[in-house]
Amino acid sequence: MMRQRRGTVESDSAEYPHRGSENLGRIRKNAFGYTGEVKRVFVALLVSLVACGPAPEELPPPTRDSGVEFDAGSDAGFDAGAEVDAGVEVDAGVEVDAGVEVDAGTPDAGTPVVDAGPPPVQCTAGGVPGSCLDVAVCTGTRSPTAGLCPGAANIQCCTPRYANACDPNGVVRPNVGLSEDAPDGGCPAGMQRVTTFCIDRYEASLDEVLADGGTRGWPPYFNPGATRVRARSLRGAVPQGYISGTQAAAACAEAGKRLCTDAEWQRACRGPANTLYPYGPTRMAGVCNDARGVHPAVELYGTGAGWIYSHIDSPCLNQLDAGLLRTATKTGCVTPEGVFDLMGNLHEWTADPAGTFRGGFYVDTVINGNGCAYATTAHTVSHWDYSTGFRCCM
Repeated sequence: MMRQRRGTVESDSAEYPHRGSENLGRIRKNAFGYTGEVKRVFVALLVSLVACGPAPEELPPPTRDSGVEFDAGSDAGFDAGAEVDAGVEVDAGVEVDAGVEVDAGTPDAGTPVVDAGPPPVQCTAGGVPGSCLDVAVCTGTRSPTAGLCPGAANIQCCTPRYANACDPNGVVRPNVGLSEDAPDGGCPAGMQRVTTFCIDRYEASLDEVLADGGTRGWPPYFNPGATRVRARSLRGAVPQGYISGTQAAAACAEAGKRLCTDAEWQRACRGPANTLYPYGPTRMAGVCNDARGVHPAVELYGTGAGWIYSHIDSPCLNQLDAGLLRTATKTGCVTPEGVFDLMGNLHEWTADPAGTFRGGFYVDTVINGNGCAYATTAHTVSHWDYSTGFRCCM
C-alpha cells in the first residue's frame, strides 16, 4: 500500500522499517541450506530462470529517499487518515500559518505562491516602484522604462499602469486643522479609560516633529521612514496606514504613550460584556468598514495577476473610493465604552515583540478570526503595507 503523508510518499516498509530486512534475512538463511524444503525451492527457481530468461526489471516503490518531492502544501487527494503537517498551526482565531501568509499583503483567499527563484531587482520609474524584468513579460497593465536596471538592454524597470487617475507622487495632508477630543476620565486628550488603562478612541494619525519643535500633519499614505513622527488620536482623520510595528511603537513613545498589549487591545474591543464584536455578540453587515468587495490592488492595477501583491506599498491604494475611511465614519462601529473602529478599517499593531496586528481591515475581518478575535501573526514588526495601522495605550 502506498500513502501520501506529510508531503512525502511512504510505503509500508517505511512504516515498518524492519519488515523488508527480516524477510531478506530469512531467504538468505534458508537458501544457504538451513532447511531442505527451501533449498529445493531455490534450485527449482534457478532452473525456471534459465529456461525463461531474465525477469523484467521491477521499479522499487518510491520512498522518502526516492528523489521525488511532494509539495507539503498540496494536500488535495491525501488519505482521510493523513496527518496534518506539524508546521501548520491552527489558532483560536482560525489562523493557519504554514509558511503561506494570509493577510493584508497577499490575496486574501490564500493564493499559492510558486517559488520562481530569487526575486527581481527592485527599481523606481517616475516615482512608481517596479521590478527589473524582461520587456517580453512587461505588458498589459505594466509598462517598461529603459536605463534603470543592470544587465542586458531587454531588462527594464517594469512598473504598474494605474487603472485610475491617482498620482502616486502627490503629497496630501488631509488632517490639517483637526484636534483631539478633550481629556476625560483621567486620560489624556483623545483617549478613553477602559478599566485600569487608557486607549486612543481613534486609529492613530501622525504629526511630523520639525527641527524647531513645531509639528505638521504627516501625509497618511506614505511610510514615515526615519522621520520623527508623533501619534495623534483624531476624530474624522485619515488614519495612518503604511507603518511598521517598530515605527508605530516609536510614534506612541513620542506622544508619551505606548502600543497596547494584546490583552488591553482585546479587552477594549470586546467591551465589558466580552462580546466577539465591538458592537455586540453577532456580526452585523455594514456596521464597521470591513467588507470591501474588490481588493484595492486589483482595482488600482486593473488586473488580478499575482504580481500586484508585490506592489502593496502604493500611496494610491488607500485613496480609492469605498476603501479606507476617516475615523469614526462608521458611527455604529464603537464599543460601549466609546472606542471606535477596533474592527476593520486598518489592521492595528500591538506590543507583541514577535509581531501581531489585530482587528482586520477594510477588505476582511474573517480570515484570521472573526471581529475582535482577528489576529495576524505572519509578519515581524518591521513589516508594513497599506493596511497596517495602530493606536496607542497608556
